[in-house]
Amino acid sequence: MKLRQITLTATCLALLASISIATAQEPKDQDWQNRRHHKRGNVMEHMTKNLDLTSEQQAKIQPILDQAKPQIIAARKESMEKIKAVRDATRAQIRPLLTQAQQQKFDALQKAREDIRKARQEMRDAQKQS
Repeated sequence: MKLRQITLTATCLALLASISIATAQEPKDQDWQNRRHHKRGNVMEHMTKNLDLTSEQQAKIQPILDQAKPQIIAARKESMEKIKAVRDATRAQIRPLLTQAQQQKFDALQKAREDIRKARQEMRDAQKQS
C-alpha cells in the first residue's frame, strides 16, 4: 500500500515537472500566439480582414464591440463560476463513494489539476506583462 502511494506521488510530481518545463520553454514558433489571439483577440481585425470592412464601417462597429466587451467578460466569468460549482458538487457526491485509499488518490489528482491550473495562469499573467 505504501509503495502504491509513493508511486502515485512520484507520478504526480513527474507530471507536474514535465508540464512546468513544457510551459516554461519559449515556443519555437510564435505563430501559436497569433492563432490564439485570432480566436479571442482583436475582433475588429478579424472582421475587417474577412469582411473587407471600410474604415467607415470599422468606425461604426468598434464602439459596439467596445460596449459589448465588458458584458462578454462578465458572462464568461459567471459561466466559469457556474461550471466550477457544478464540478465541486459532482466531486462532493463522488468522494464519499470511494474507499479511503481512493479518496487519497482522488484528492491528490484534484490537487495536481489545481497546481497545473495555477501554473498556467501564472504563465498567462507573465505573458501579459511582457
